[in-house]
Amino acid sequence: MSGLLDVAWAVSMKFTHGYTRPGWTVLSLLLLAAFVFLLGKVLAVLPVGSAYAVWTGIGALGTVLLGVALFGEPLSGWRVIGAGLIVAGIVALKQAPA
Repeated sequence: MSGLLDVAWAVSMKFTHGYTRPGWTVLSLLLLAAFVFLLGKVLAVLPVGSAYAVWTGIGALGTVLLGVALFGEPLSGWRVIGAGLIVAGIVALKQAPA
């Protein structure tokens, strides 16, 4: 859940227009607080290296996909390869013994 909130936070930051739109700014700060709180809960029970890496990967991949869908950002071959490497890294970390 924290990873998904991270994606929502990143997208909401785009809508703040440099923190000049109060509603989006408040939402952005609330999402930031929520995902940091939930990440802290996860880190209490999972290894920090794996949990943080998976969380960061979910955030990065989700933000790339929503950037393409919502803001018309290009989806070049290199971006697809990079996203695939993120997914491969998440899978590798999940499969690694604790």
